[in-house]
Amino acid sequence: MDLLREFCTESFSLIPKAIAAGARRIEFCGDLSVGGITPATEDIRNAVCCAHSRGAAVMVMVRPRGGSFVYSDTERETMLETISTARSLQADGVVFGCLREDEHGQLTLDKELTKALVDAAKEATTSAAPPLQVTFHMAFDELEPDAQLEAVDALAAMGVERILTHGGPLCTPIAGNIEHLRKLVGHANGRLVIMPGGGITWENAKQVADLLGVHEVHGTKIVKLP
Repeated sequence: MDLLREFCTESFSLIPKAIAAGARRIEFCGDLSVGGITPATEDIRNAVCCAHSRGAAVMVMVRPRGGSFVYSDTERETMLETISTARSLQADGVVFGCLREDEHGQLTLDKELTKALVDAAKEATTSAAPPLQVTFHMAFDELEPDAQLEAVDALAAMGVERILTHGGPLCTPIAGNIEHLRKLVGHANGRLVIMPGGGITWENAKQVADLLGVHEVHGTKIVKLP
C-alpha cells in the first residue's frame, strides 16, 4: 500500500506546491503558532477548491481557540457550526480533540462532546454533502497511557477514522516514541488508523511508517517543497 502523506498547513499558497510534491491529503488550519485553529470560511472554500481540483482531500481543523482542549458549552456550539460549514463547503473531513478533567484533575476523553461532534460529522445528508471523515488530533497525547488505550476503544466505537499522535510529548523526538506508537497501532488493530505526526519529515516519513507498519503520516514538512 502506498504511503499517504498528509500535509498540515495554514497557508493556502502552499497547498498546490504540497500536492505537486506528493501530498494526498491536506489538514487545513488557521494559526499554527498555537497548534492550529479553525480557519476562516473563505479560506476553507479556497483550500477545498484548490485541493480537489488536484485530486487531494481536505481535513478542516475544528478548534475555536488555542490553549486547552477542554471546551465550554458556547465553544461546543461553535464547533458544531464549523462542522456544518465544512460539510457545506464539501470538505472531506474534520479534525478535533476534546478532553475534560475528571474529579481527580486528570485529563480524560470528553466522550459526550466528542460523540456529539462525530455524530454531526457523520449525519446522513444528501449525496452532494456526504458524511465527513473524523481525525482526533494531538489532544490525544495529553492523556495518560492507560487513558489513551481506553480512548482508542471509545473513538473506534464512535466511528472516528484516525487518531493523530506523536506518541508522547511533542517536545520529544519521534524516534523515542516508536515503541509506544507500536503499542497503540497494535491496540487499534485496524479499527481505526493511528497516524503518527510531529517530527516526521519527507526525509524520515517512510522509515517511521515502516517501523510502525502504518500507511498514513502527517506533518508540516511531510513533503519536500520547492
